[in-house]
Amino acid sequence: QVHLVESGGGLVQAGGSLRLSCTATGSIWPEYAMGWLRQAPGKEREGIACISSSDDSTYYADSVKGRFTISRDRAKNMVYLRMNNVKPEDTAVYLCAASRGELLDGNWRQFLTPHEYDHWGQGTQVTVPS
Repeated sequence: QVHLVESGGGLVQAGGSLRLSCTATGSIWPEYAMGWLRQAPGKEREGIACISSSDDSTYYADSVKGRFTISRDRAKNMVYLRMNNVKPEDTAVYLCAASRGELLDGNWRQFLTPHEYDHWGQGTQVTVPS
């Protein structure tokens, strides 16, 4: 069983940076691909970044590509989301999630959808004032 806890959210000014952390209890490597998703008020949950369990391949939604970076620390069993040049439209609850599916170059878009994931954290709020 995997238990995920996010941290690092908060209030950040537009153009600023923030790093979110996801702490996993229960081994997430090599069984799980990991993703960061977000949900803004009144909007559907959307996937923004994912990382494979096998070779560190990373993939991003167009809305964050070039600004956000997903990474992981195998030794600490943690996953991170570095957020640079944040914008007001990045305001959302950010959730870490784990998938038993195999993330490959040919199917990565599936891992930007919520239904791909088996385990979820409770989320951390990120607010970027306009």
